[in-house]
Amino acid sequence: MLRLIRLFGRREWSLLGVALVFTVTGVWMDLSIPPYLGSITYIVTTGDGTVADIWEQGSYMVAFAIGSLLTAVVVAWAGAMLSSGFSAKMRKAVYEHVGDFSNTDVKKFSVSSLITRCTNDITQVRMFISIAILIMMRVPIVIVWAIMKMMDVSSELSVITAVAVGSIAFMTVMIVIIVLPRFKRIQENTDRLNLESRENLTGIRVVRAYNAEGFEQKKFGRTNEALARDNLFLNRAMGIAMPFIMLVISALTVAIYWTASRMIDSGHVDIMAAQGFFADTVVFLQYSFLIVGSFIMMIMVFMMLPGAMVSAKRINEVLKTKPAIVDGVKADISLNDAFSQDGTIRFNAVSYKYQGAEENVLSDINIEIKKGQTAAFIGSTGCGKTTLVNLISRIADPTLGSVTIGGVNVCDVRLEELNDFVGYTPQTATLFGGTIKENVAFGRVDGKDVSNEEIEKALRTAQAWEFVSELDDGMNAVVEQNGKNFSGGQKQRLSIARTVARQPKVFIFDDTFSALDYRTDRALRAALIKETEDATVIIVAQRIGTIRSADVIFVMDRGRIVSTGKHEKLLKTCEVYKQIARSQLGEEELVS
Repeated sequence: MLRLIRLFGRREWSLLGVALVFTVTGVWMDLSIPPYLGSITYIVTTGDGTVADIWEQGSYMVAFAIGSLLTAVVVAWAGAMLSSGFSAKMRKAVYEHVGDFSNTDVKKFSVSSLITRCTNDITQVRMFISIAILIMMRVPIVIVWAIMKMMDVSSELSVITAVAVGSIAFMTVMIVIIVLPRFKRIQENTDRLNLESRENLTGIRVVRAYNAEGFEQKKFGRTNEALARDNLFLNRAMGIAMPFIMLVISALTVAIYWTASRMIDSGHVDIMAAQGFFADTVVFLQYSFLIVGSFIMMIMVFMMLPGAMVSAKRINEVLKTKPAIVDGVKADISLNDAFSQDGTIRFNAVSYKYQGAEENVLSDINIEIKKGQTAAFIGSTGCGKTTLVNLISRIADPTLGSVTIGGVNVCDVRLEELNDFVGYTPQTATLFGGTIKENVAFGRVDGKDVSNEEIEKALRTAQAWEFVSELDDGMNAVVEQNGKNFSGGQKQRLSIARTVARQPKVFIFDDTFSALDYRTDRALRAALIKETEDATVIIVAQRIGTIRSADVIFVMDRGRIVSTGKHEKLLKTCEVYKQIARSQLGEEELVS
């Protein structure tokens, strides 16, 4: 929790100072009330005074009570402002930090866990801070100040209060020790519940197709029941606290009055001063109630503390995780200058191994892709094609070796510049809620508004204008979350249009054309040739027809480049390529 305090700024510390000042003022007012109650008790028991005197003392009590109420309102306002502002800072810090994570970093936590940490965990910390400001600053001040006043009244009666307070403190500590592991399990089960819910909703079509609703319900039910059991355990453990406290308060009241009467009966207190001592006993009892009441409030904090501690730890785990992919140290390097002079993309003895894996998925890759070439990668599923092209845009970094563009190591370049330089279209098309125009113009390098003409040109190149122009709102048509109001092929073409509109120097199409029919595939590649005359195009594909016209084709097998050349050459020299071609093309096409 203390590590998160470093996010406090001037505003938070100022609000904390305001809360402290008004808390001290409120405590002073609360502790000023019992002496007036003692005076009223003395007047009533001795008859040494008038009704006007009682009204006078009572008016002081009311004034201090109203003042204490007003200070409590100010403290509550400051606490709410502080906790809300602080939670906003935490949420922003976590969100921005997660935005810098690589795929490896995300997999370390899982998507569902990161969502829980950005929402539920931060809410837990916010609620704790809001309550803690109201209570934790007040409790120590009340206890110390009240004890000092109690000692002035009677040191003998103070021992009884100390025993009562000690009993409550012991019970609180024991409950916290017992429930702390449960809070951690609750957060873990919450993560699992989010994961299973997200998985089930995302794959609902598959679940229904296989009649697996019962299986999914049982799996969800097990996690849900485990979460319910832990929550019930916590509520039962905390439910013990309040009856125990009420028992202690009742016992404290009886013990103080009994002890006071014994002191009078035994002659420890002079009979002439007994009436005044009774008034002091009333005052003492009020101070005791203030202390015990403070401990009751502290118990509320301690009940929230384990959950807040677990949540704070989980938030810190995210914030202290250093992204695997970071900016290059040579920020003065310009990729544009390097590309204009040379532009060759080189893989220099590149090997890559996934974290925790025993074997490399890529081994000793040494290839060159000349500026302006259309290069293609083909091979069996799982041979490392996607992993290889991911190294260019630094979705991952090589375990061994280097990837250079124009002689510049991509790991030495600022990520922002590299992302502007490389246009990446992934296997799975991702669209964002908004309009078609907003999705196509997403991430333009210059940051300026993209004209309708540019949007239309990109859509035409991607063979998407045909269906976009038929929509009622055209390029201003609404795109629902993840583009669920479009087919797979339509989403893929819009994704390609987004890359085209960005006008990068290096285009990467990672099995992007697989969702397109052959006619659209051919028309799209023909249109791309005109748009990418001065750029390097890299295509990952499963279909021979998509890559047969490429300037250079790299055939991969088991993480290695087994052959390089054009379509005609590979048909004659590469058995792996020949097998792929034979499975897709007719004998006439193979011969030709």
